[in-house]
Amino acid sequence: MRAVVTGGAGFIGSTLVDTLLARGDEVHVVDDLSSGRREQVAEGATLHVRDIREPLAETFAEARPDVVFHLAAQVDVRVSVADPAADARTNVIGTVNVLEAARAHDAQVVFTSTGGAIYGECDEPALEEDARLPVSPYGTSKLAGEEYLATWNRLYGSSHVALRLGNVYGPRQDPHGEAGVVAIFLSRIRDGKPATIFGDGRQTRDYVAASDVVRALVAAVGAGGGGFNVGTGVETSVLELWQACREATGVEAEVVHDPPRLGELQRSVLDPGRAERELGWRPEVALPDGLRRTWEWLREE
Repeated sequence: MRAVVTGGAGFIGSTLVDTLLARGDEVHVVDDLSSGRREQVAEGATLHVRDIREPLAETFAEARPDVVFHLAAQVDVRVSVADPAADARTNVIGTVNVLEAARAHDAQVVFTSTGGAIYGECDEPALEEDARLPVSPYGTSKLAGEEYLATWNRLYGSSHVALRLGNVYGPRQDPHGEAGVVAIFLSRIRDGKPATIFGDGRQTRDYVAASDVVRALVAAVGAGGGGFNVGTGVETSVLELWQACREATGVEAEVVHDPPRLGELQRSVLDPGRAERELGWRPEVALPDGLRRTWEWLREE
């Protein structure tokens, strides 16, 4: 198939591009390189350095996609709180631009949304039909993106799909800025520096490997629309994650505790049952294995 991957120079996006090329697909990457890296885009893909906040008709006319994997986003929760308008320009207006460019080619859009930031606090693994109670502009902008997909499906008879991701980790994740805690912990261990745990470390997340997320993205192609959780259904506390990182590396490392961060979720975990039933997808990478693979990659960086 012919695929466009927005954000294809980033962590998850470049991993997806590698998978698509290995399948024999024709791949076009749309990325403004504000956080993605040109060197992460595989040689077989065509890179278009474009900003999704601007119209994309010309780029899509060249790519003529069958499917669009829309991963480009503003993902820093702190930025969304400090400048919600900028967050919305990327995550809302950018998504509308992608939808309109895809519509001209009858291309399906597979959109990466977020689980934790949309559902809010979880008393148990969240189901897709549970209340969406975002506590940050980032979560709200992703939820708005989902609603635009659903509206386009009703209005134009399309079959766009939203995947609500858990806490994704794996090779190529940038350990700087609003990076995932796995990348931060492992990079601190590599550099011989103490890691920081905010609060008591009992807050839990659902950690899902990037390779599993990529399989879910590919599995969503051809689905009839709607939203799917992409997680493991397993809660891991920050303290448990830190211990797992130490075991994966075999390195004794120090940790310090700082005060809890305002607005941080205490529990976030997703029920992936619908994805298994309707997409035939289930997570395959156990956390200890995923941590070892990430550590091996990070040591070679």
